[in-house]
Amino acid sequence: MYLKEDLELVGKGLPNLFHHISIARKFGVPVVVAVNGFATDSKAEQALVCKAALEHGAAEAVVCRVWAEGGEGAVELAEAVMRAANQPNDFHFLYPLEATIKEKIEFVATEIYGADGVDYSHEAEVQIAEYTRLGFDRLPICMAKTHLSLSHDPALKGAPKGFRIPVRDMRASVGAGFLYALLGKMSTMPGLPTRPGFYDVDVDMETGRIIGLF
Repeated sequence: MYLKEDLELVGKGLPNLFHHISIARKFGVPVVVAVNGFATDSKAEQALVCKAALEHGAAEAVVCRVWAEGGEGAVELAEAVMRAANQPNDFHFLYPLEATIKEKIEFVATEIYGADGVDYSHEAEVQIAEYTRLGFDRLPICMAKTHLSLSHDPALKGAPKGFRIPVRDMRASVGAGFLYALLGKMSTMPGLPTRPGFYDVDVDMETGRIIGLF
């Protein structure tokens, strides 16, 4: 946790924000940036993020304090979203459903993540061919990857360039209506925080009671 104001460090994270604004604008809708404000933030840090967001295409940028104030801390954000929703827009999907599975994957990889291209494992190639044969190729695509980077690699921060996306496997959620690609080492097990809760589960040796579950 960072407890001292550090505008330079905040600035190093801004390219990631700018990339996300550009992604949302590709859909033809106005973008509202919500800055999750905490007690450890300085007003200058929050102002820096809001100003930079507006300069890079956001319609509005609002500091929200839901963590401390509950619903009241999001009123200004809700009003900004309402204003944006009432602006003219040119909403459109980014690829036609008639595109092939690989075309959809490669569009997301290059246009959304900023990758140079896509590499497919043998297993993924087999599954893509089978889903195409079964007629599932008209379904939209989801990508299962780390949330810690725009790429498949959590170590690549900011808005990385010069990388390729490895598709390890393909899965189908036909009932839900989409296909999804597993990128890199991504697991389909339930996601865990950086410090999983089980670290704090223990037994009180005096009473025999389990502690840390709730």
